[in-house]
Amino acid sequence: MTTIARPVATVSLTIDGRRVQAQEGATVLEAASQAGIYIPTLCYYPSLRPFGGCRLCIVEIEKMRGFPTSCTTPVSEGMVVHTDTPELQELRRNILELILTEHPHACLICERRSTCQDYHVCIRKGEVSQGCVTCPKNNRCELQAVVERIGIKKVSLPYTYKELPVLRDSPFFDRDYNLCILCGRCVRVCQEIRGAGAIDFTYRGSRALVGTAFERPLTEAGCQSCGACVDICPTGALVDRASKWEGVADRCVATICPYCGVGCQLIMELKGDRMVRSIPDPEGPVNRGQACAKGRYGIADFVHSSERLMNPLVRKGGELVEVSWGEALSVVAENLGRHKGDQSALIASAKCTNEDNYVMQKFARAVMQTNNVDHCARL
Repeated sequence: MTTIARPVATVSLTIDGRRVQAQEGATVLEAASQAGIYIPTLCYYPSLRPFGGCRLCIVEIEKMRGFPTSCTTPVSEGMVVHTDTPELQELRRNILELILTEHPHACLICERRSTCQDYHVCIRKGEVSQGCVTCPKNNRCELQAVVERIGIKKVSLPYTYKELPVLRDSPFFDRDYNLCILCGRCVRVCQEIRGAGAIDFTYRGSRALVGTAFERPLTEAGCQSCGACVDICPTGALVDRASKWEGVADRCVATICPYCGVGCQLIMELKGDRMVRSIPDPEGPVNRGQACAKGRYGIADFVHSSERLMNPLVRKGGELVEVSWGEALSVVAENLGRHKGDQSALIASAKCTNEDNYVMQKFARAVMQTNNVDHCARL
């Protein structure tokens, strides 16, 4: 049976005086983003269902009452949208100011922030211990970017520090809910994408907080240690412990996770020649921005482990002695030459590249003349 692909229906609308084409069913935010028109948002994420929680993406739509959120409003033919009117700008500043009343903002509104250096001690404000320069997400924080774009110069409402302890119940990341803005991204990715439901909103109103049922440790609440919540957090509330103070990477390289045959695409963040962290590639055709605990946390530590063998060792006189690669290969060839057929087997490692494992299984079948080939995918 032949399936005939139907053309995707499009609608035409006007955003800030520009004629824009968008797919039928797309939201106003998606249409604006595809057209290169900036609309601020903190709770929106492409892989999650529209939420409309932060209210920063509000717009004006002609012939529509109020200020709808662009992330939840579908486009329609002939729609006329305004995203940057003076009234919208004022409303967004007020909304963002409310968000900042429970998030440390001394550095965010400081007129000297553009010239501030890393870990610079400032005597001009008492909240320096809670400032951006001492935050592990500094220069990688979406809240910083939104404050800059909206142009918050001051916060007139009083700031309330939550005085919550930093939770270290995960083996891989820390949770500092003093920096949480309740965008709900971590909760939604844990439930909608991962299907784990390890965390949720606890309490309501001014006491609202992200946490586990009955405040159990993450390891007892069904957490998969996948790091999806860390990857999606727009602030420093969730950060990897191993790379917490590594800062912004110098460059990024796309690669394939070596741990199994699924073929998840990862982004390796590098500083100099050192791997800082591995994160799932949102454009990965197989994993679509997700990874398991091995791919997310088991690569950088392994590559730079002090226990990793960097040179071959050959046993001489009952002791392992460091030798050249040429000598090691000669020893391996001499010993393997005595083993052929079904009495032999080859075990490869998931820590090797796919290409290396392919060569090893080819060697086993063509040279060792055995089909007894396996590999270990344990971390």
